[in-house]
Amino acid sequence: MLTVYDDAELIFRALEMGAIGYLLKRTPPPEILRAIREVHAGGAPMTSSIARLVVRSFARPAGPAADQLAPRETEVLALVAKGYLNREIAERLDLTLETINTYLKIIYRKLHVRSRTAAAMKVFGPKRSGT
Repeated sequence: MLTVYDDAELIFRALEMGAIGYLLKRTPPPEILRAIREVHAGGAPMTSSIARLVVRSFARPAGPAADQLAPRETEVLALVAKGYLNREIAERLDLTLETINTYLKIIYRKLHVRSRTAAAMKVFGPKRSGT
């Protein structure tokens, strides 16, 4: 997403809706080109100010959505939020990749989401009115 808005609510809503990266329009053109290449290579580019905002949000205590998850599900989702791949989560927790995939399916169902990012944002993202 390329936008002028650096409001936390809009950033997290865009990420929940599937945005892979988030850049501000004031980003210099060479960095925008680098970000396009990064997305093409599977990355998730963000301006440094946006990245700091996202990282800070993950340091907050889990929101009410976390109450729906079992402790192990919350542990798996916390590793997702830190950027670990499913294979890395399996290794870290000494579980099989199949078990991690099952946990993620359960998490998605419980939180009514369809992606890793949406699940992580729902539990660890900024608190919003009405949620």
